[in-house]
Amino acid sequence: MKHPARTSRRTLLALVGASLASAPLLNSPQASAAAAGLDDPAKKEIAMKLVSSAENSSLDWKAQYKYIEDIGDGRGYTAGIIGFCSGTGDMLDLVELYTDRRPGNVLAPYLPALRRVDGTDSHDGLDPNFPRDWARAAQDQEFRRAQDDERDRVYFGPAVRQGKTDGLRVLGQFAYYDAIVMHGDGTDPTSFRNIRRRALNQARPPAQGGDEVTYLHAFLDARVWAMKQEEAHSDTSRVDTAQRVFLRAGNLDLDPPLDWKVYGDSYHIG
Repeated sequence: MKHPARTSRRTLLALVGASLASAPLLNSPQASAAAAGLDDPAKKEIAMKLVSSAENSSLDWKAQYKYIEDIGDGRGYTAGIIGFCSGTGDMLDLVELYTDRRPGNVLAPYLPALRRVDGTDSHDGLDPNFPRDWARAAQDQEFRRAQDDERDRVYFGPAVRQGKTDGLRVLGQFAYYDAIVMHGDGTDPTSFRNIRRRALNQARPPAQGGDEVTYLHAFLDARVWAMKQEEAHSDTSRVDTAQRVFLRAGNLDLDPPLDWKVYGDSYHIG
């Protein structure tokens, strides 16, 4: 999504894997006890709707496979269900995966251009027809499946695994997911891993014997700090009037009904 990390999916996965493998809590009893989580199908559906409310002002996240625009955040085109960006490598990885599965697809001719613009906000070689062809590709079930798979592999899976490792319930796992979606997991100060590290300096997660609510407030404080470091993310309502609302209500399992606001708009899941 709209994250500053310039690493590719493959590099990102290696970094995340190394981070998780080195975590001393990975096989802890507390982590094992957190069996159910955001990966439960009903909870995952809620997660997708929550992210879509912030990114697309809609709960209809499945309508976003065809979404594409340049939102002026320095990352080129932002597109699809998780905001794959032409400037941050994850859009390139997605189109490469799609082309592996569907050779000769409508986006395959753009691969050289996507490689050139990676790390920049340039549209060189993409305009004028890339948005049109992205929308055409989104009519293909194989492309929608590729978006789902990349979302899960790069963002959702790592966030849920780390949340369970930290002994967090569904809300905490979602807080991790929303953070890694926006900020990525690179080495810069506002990346997910460094947001988490900043929180750990203030509180301990349940897997380390800490109080879950106290830790999640520390994590959300760190997330707000990270968002305010960049103008494109300076509106923190997706934390203040959404995640923090659920936390203050003690709804650590994101059980419906859920009511929240993002950018002043109200949403409800019954």
